[in-house]
Amino acid sequence: MTSLKNKRTKNLILIGIGISIIVLSISMTTNSCGTRHIFIINDIQTFEKSLDPEFCEELIEKIDNFNLECQPQVEILDCG
Repeated sequence: MTSLKNKRTKNLILIGIGISIIVLSISMTTNSCGTRHIFIINDIQTFEKSLDPEFCEELIEKIDNFNLECQPQVEILDCG
């Protein structure tokens, strides 16, 4: 009985570590500068089609944050 409990505990710990590694790697990938740059480029294309001023303001905030943290710099849009 004791060895069965130890085996279950080890398996649960290994599963927990595996899930933690997967979650950590996904969060690191989604916050990378390259991924953020692609999303901003797509958002710029969406803005050019819609010309929505509210969307433009949100996009400018994303671009400002990106430019502070990442390279290459993305040109700020003119919402006017």
